[in-house]
Amino acid sequence: MRSDRKVVNTWRAHLKDGRQVTLRFLSIDDKDKLFEMFSSMSEKALRWSMAPYTMESIERWINNLPNLIPLVAEQKARVVGYAVIFKFPHQRRKGIGDLAIYLHQNFHNVGLGTAMTERLLKLATKEKMHRIALTVIKENKIALTLYEKFGFQVEGTSKDAFYGPDGKYHDIINMGLILH
Repeated sequence: MRSDRKVVNTWRAHLKDGRQVTLRFLSIDDKDKLFEMFSSMSEKALRWSMAPYTMESIERWINNLPNLIPLVAEQKARVVGYAVIFKFPHQRRKGIGDLAIYLHQNFHNVGLGTAMTERLLKLATKEKMHRIALTVIKENKIALTLYEKFGFQVEGTSKDAFYGPDGKYHDIINMGLILH
């Protein structure tokens, strides 16, 4: 995706609870909406993330659009989800990317993670990405189940690699998916 491309693609996602959201590419105009989403997320929703997410970190993401496949989920003009594949720019990592998903707590367990992952993987395939990797905290069983559903394989464990808000170290599961 090029940063100068006008956003024209949108997709509807029908959630298990009857709500609908629009999935679309992140744009530079979404900075405030994305910050609002992260600022309104509960500690529980952010517990396995690298929070806090400041305006500066969001601006770094937006300034890196050429190296991203970034999606937002929007409902009633509010961003309620952000999912992204970071495409490594170095030639030796051509076609390799890392995936991350963040969902507002009001959109957990309703199929939004599934819809966003499915769309991201379709876009990655269209962009001829070769491999997508991700990391997930071992205790985040819902995320592990989601990623396994899409064919991600456990490739290893990083022991005690995440210091949680509970004051304890947790294992990180490394997962990967070969697209081509």
